[in-house]
Amino acid sequence: MSAALSAGAINKLPDDQKPPFALQRGGQLWVVMIGNFAALTLLGAMAYGFRLLDWWIPLLCIFLTFPVIHLVVLQPLLGHVRTLFVMAPLVLAAIPALYIYW
Repeated sequence: MSAALSAGAINKLPDDQKPPFALQRGGQLWVVMIGNFAALTLLGAMAYGFRLLDWWIPLLCIFLTFPVIHLVVLQPLLGHVRTLFVMAPLVLAAIPALYIYW
């Protein structure tokens, strides 16, 4: 979720505040794709949690834990761009893990 929030924040920045890679068409495409993969992985993790765990555990994680960690810890310490690049490999690692353990 943190990668998706960071990708959305980078896309909403004015052009003069965007990082240089996000000003190019290919860079914008990668930011959008990483954000979409992060959102889809989040939905898959939530569905997995609702299916195999109690309903309140994924609900609590999705709406309380991840946004609070992102807004209070990651965003102020790392910024949007670094948070995106730190969380993107974790999202890509979570996709095969969800597939294997489902």
